[in-house]
Amino acid sequence: MRQVAVIGAGKTPFGAFPDKDLRTLAVEAAHKSLANAQVDTGTIEAFYLGNFAGPGFTGQNHLAPYISTALGMIGIPSTRYEAACASSGAAFFEACLGIASGMYDMVMVAGVEKMTCQPTPRVTEILAGAGDCSTEVRAGSTFPSLFAMVARRHMYQYGTTRAHLSSVAVKNHENGVLNPDAQMRKVITLEQAMNARPIAEPLNLYDCSLISDGAAAVILCAADRAHEFSAKPVKVLGVGQSSDYMALDQKPDITTFSAVKGAAQKAYAMAGLGPKDIQFAELHDCFTIAEIVAMEDLGFVERGRGGFFSAEGGTRRVGPMPINASGGLKSKGHPVGATGVAQICDIVQQLRGEAGERQLERHSIGLAQNLGGSGASCVVTILGRD
Repeated sequence: MRQVAVIGAGKTPFGAFPDKDLRTLAVEAAHKSLANAQVDTGTIEAFYLGNFAGPGFTGQNHLAPYISTALGMIGIPSTRYEAACASSGAAFFEACLGIASGMYDMVMVAGVEKMTCQPTPRVTEILAGAGDCSTEVRAGSTFPSLFAMVARRHMYQYGTTRAHLSSVAVKNHENGVLNPDAQMRKVITLEQAMNARPIAEPLNLYDCSLISDGAAAVILCAADRAHEFSAKPVKVLGVGQSSDYMALDQKPDITTFSAVKGAAQKAYAMAGLGPKDIQFAELHDCFTIAEIVAMEDLGFVERGRGGFFSAEGGTRRVGPMPINASGGLKSKGHPVGATGVAQICDIVQQLRGEAGERQLERHSIGLAQNLGGSGASCVVTILGRD
């Protein structure tokens, strides 16, 4: 298998954009990635799109050619991938396989979601479709309630506290203030985070990610050709994808996600690295408890210690394991189909030393973890400087 490199990355700001439709957002991010790679659309041999619920949110189906033709890419394979919130992570995984196999030399991966065109109850209903509709959803579960159950069980088993959850939100908002593309650039105090309006006990408003519009895109090519196009290529050291049961009641332990552990094991094995080699990470904090569980499943801390590690400052930009220097889904925003590729863009910025005020001191090897649903899908990617 050939090694894969990222030679271009671009994303839109995340937020609410009533004047921009889904295609406009995707095209904007794609053009930014092409300009960043200093290549044109004529060099792109395949288009991979991550999108969770474009048809539900906007009414538009057949989204991959809908977007690729707007970019002038006619005649190439254009395919949409859906894996709930891990949709563009899955698209990235498949794109890596396309290049690694020798099928293509250069491809584009994009992720996009347009969510704010629907009222919040409808957004919640659409997102709930990523759960088990025959059991959990039929009983009235939504993702806040499902992750609330995860949080409550984690508290019971490991002594995780309300303050531990809030420390994740405080840190991610602190980072998001420094990200010009973040949706919510607002510093919050621990007291504010702990006393916000309840959503699903023990989760409150500041434990939950945002409803967002946005897009992100990257250009991938064979690593042995990367320097033809970029002075700062980033190597894909390892990538893994895994899956698990959708419903929480089918999991033997809801305080851990086997899909995260499985994807991580595959990515670590491909890279020849372990958790201690990772210098920073972008983790899927759809809810604060999700970041805590992810850092445990990825091996950054022992089981049950994620909340304590966060509250002690271990995940801050100046801590031993910086997590979500971008602001994460909590502050940066979470246009679900765009999130996985946006994480890759944020890792690339750090590796290249282009992250501005949020630039980390140690930035040679980074990891992105993109979760789908309540742990039914996961993609883990490890990137390193060339």
